[in-house]
Amino acid sequence: MAEHMTEVPQRALGIYAHPDDPDVSCGGTLARWAKAGCRVHVLVCTDGDKGSSDPGVDPATLARQRASESAAAAAVLGLAGQEFLHYPDGELEDDARFREQLVAVVRRLRPDVVLCPDPTAVFFGQEYLNHRDHRVAGWATLDAVSPAAALPHYFPAAGPAHQVGTMLLSGTLDPDVWIDISDTVELKSAAVACHRSQFPDGEEWARTAVRLGAEDAGRRVGVRFAEGFRRLRLGG
Repeated sequence: MAEHMTEVPQRALGIYAHPDDPDVSCGGTLARWAKAGCRVHVLVCTDGDKGSSDPGVDPATLARQRASESAAAAAVLGLAGQEFLHYPDGELEDDARFREQLVAVVRRLRPDVVLCPDPTAVFFGQEYLNHRDHRVAGWATLDAVSPAAALPHYFPAAGPAHQVGTMLLSGTLDPDVWIDISDTVELKSAAVACHRSQFPDGEEWARTAVRLGAEDAGRRVGVRFAEGFRRLRLGG
């Protein structure tokens, strides 16, 4: 039976690879929680400098544009904070340095819920291969949250240990909980539309895609619009 997740955490952290990923993956949920009083933070791991098919685009200029787009989207969603690690696109590595950076953010912000990509989702039919950065960010976040952030002898310089209670994996092929975003789908749509560099066909195309995806997820749980996740309960 499809399960609705209705509880709102006090603190939440989304960890994603590219500047537009949090908004596309879970923008409706982030906006819903922010409206309900949750302190929602987002960590973006790369600067998005390679996210264009135009060979004439300067990567540094593109990175600055995408940072500006992300700031606008964060304002739309009502985020409490947004940070960047500024890795170049395509150069994320699931190594100790990267995991320590993630652990430090988790321990500083002390979220109840962490959202990140599902790294086990690789092939989406015949049309889409999940981006390597998404997969690396997902695996690194899983390892940073459990067990590293919760155990003091992992990366002791990264701050006092913190146990995250729940992880929600987006972009999954195996969703087991859904969050009703009927009241915030337009905020998600507006946030995604802020990333104009990513939509050469125009922002209306992006808004339509958001609504269609959320509508499809909503049908699975009997609401108008939803986002689906794979849930992990930790430290219980």
